[in-house]
Amino acid sequence: MVKEKMEFARGRMRERVEMRLPNEGSLATAIPGLSLHRRACPTAPDSSLYEPSFAFIISGAKRVILGDETYLYDQDHFLLTAVGLPTIVQVLDASIAAPYVSFKLDIDLDLARELIAEVDQLGGFTEGRGSGIAIGPVTPELTSAAMRLLDLLDHPVEIPILARSIQREILYRVMTGPVGSRLRHSVQVGTQTNRVSTAIRWLRENYDQPIRIESLADIAGMGESTLHHHFRALTAMSPVQYQKHLRLHEARRIMIADRVDASSAALRVGYESVTQFNREYRRLFGVPPKKDVRTILSLG
Repeated sequence: MVKEKMEFARGRMRERVEMRLPNEGSLATAIPGLSLHRRACPTAPDSSLYEPSFAFIISGAKRVILGDETYLYDQDHFLLTAVGLPTIVQVLDASIAAPYVSFKLDIDLDLARELIAEVDQLGGFTEGRGSGIAIGPVTPELTSAAMRLLDLLDHPVEIPILARSIQREILYRVMTGPVGSRLRHSVQVGTQTNRVSTAIRWLRENYDQPIRIESLADIAGMGESTLHHHFRALTAMSPVQYQKHLRLHEARRIMIADRVDASSAALRVGYESVTQFNREYRRLFGVPPKKDVRTILSLG
């Protein structure tokens, strides 16, 4: 009975997404932070800067690469991203008859903090540590809340009244599940993960500036060795590697959006050596920047 209900909910959610996305692509919805996604075939690996979010696959499968770690998820597993992370993503399972269909919900960090304070009093959290990305199980309760959130798109006048309460329920289901501690530690003031998140935010806002680990440790309120340890545990990278990935992802975006060459993009994101930029770009994305951008633009 439970399995049948979940299959019914997935079918209904797929209808909601496909109705708004008759062709493949992505769509920002009237619900703040909610986006819909559809692909008719597997995709090549692509760069993506993941913000704190909850990603739910209705049909298909996807791979996310963070540093040297790989995460696979499908309709039975959701992806939780607790902090902003530069990743490589790839849709693995999709066809015209059975497209990849998903939605992503950006996490309202203020709402998350409010919920943490309330649930903390009930002792409803599981403990644990790990990276800023985690794969969790899709439960009937989570599926029900996800279905109601997508159903709400059919009633736009009710979105300002009901969307936040459904988002709150989704957050509650995630936070009190086996991977919820990842998000809890990233937003709860005073935890080591939250301190690393402060350093991550600084790097995000100043990716084109020279990095000094001593200064970054001061920003995070941690010792240098402690920062290194917890930063790598959360992001699967060192601070220097993280900044490098940020720069390369941003350079790729600039070359595509602004139609500038690799040399100009390299300088804009903080590289002093274009040769080094080209070498590191190819190492991350698999091809030289000029060829990569030309391929992406031809597909567009």
